[in-house]
Amino acid sequence: MVRSFFKTSFSVLLLVCTLTVSAQDKKDPVRILFVGNSFTYYYNLSQVVEAMAKSQGVNLYTRQSTVGGSGLDQHWKEEKGTKTRKLLDSLEWDYVVFNNHSLATIKNPDEFREYNKKFADFVRTKGAEPVFMQTWGYKSNPLMIRTIFPAYDQLAQELEADLVPCGELFVEARKWRPDLDLFADDKHPSSNATYMLGLAFFKYFTGLPTSDLNKRIWTEDTKGDRLYLLFMDQTDADFLQQLVDDYEFKDYAGK
Repeated sequence: MVRSFFKTSFSVLLLVCTLTVSAQDKKDPVRILFVGNSFTYYYNLSQVVEAMAKSQGVNLYTRQSTVGGSGLDQHWKEEKGTKTRKLLDSLEWDYVVFNNHSLATIKNPDEFREYNKKFADFVRTKGAEPVFMQTWGYKSNPLMIRTIFPAYDQLAQELEADLVPCGELFVEARKWRPDLDLFADDKHPSSNATYMLGLAFFKYFTGLPTSDLNKRIWTEDTKGDRLYLLFMDQTDADFLQQLVDDYEFKDYAGK
């Protein structure tokens, strides 16, 4: 009976230890909400970032709150059917990525600063960190970056919040590979550009090199079947991976 007791006790202890280790191995995902407009939802950027991370064993949970043509002022005021405020209240987020309107720094610089600051302060009260998605110049007007870049740089410094240099990567990619089509039209990202943007956010959120990522990015549908998000030419994928890996991201948040 004594032997049976110790055998049972050992089995229970072993089970508890196994469950504890198993629970520690299953880390909670990093929760990221992407807020913005069509610059974010073209080719499903948030899903691309999550799929890239998953392929490397990193657990990210992403959602998006996007409405075409919207600025952060409309997300704040809950206009145009935006649901950002509700999503921010629905879950404990770790990061919130803000994609403002592509003309916000040019046509409404005061509102650009005001609503970026409002949202940054708001999400921080909820325990999340704001991250700004730097926009880019249009295909027909690359000189827009003369206004866009300093505005984002000043914003990030003032709020001590990081930005992902998407616009700067557009400039570098167009400089070295003018043949690579980055635009679906005059302003929206092509599948090539969305792959590049995905790489940039993957690098920011994971700290891992992008060189191990596949040229095909896929997730799973509700049936468990593969749902392909992006198909890349291997040469183009290699170029964009090297571009992003070599590019130095500024540490505005002082982490």
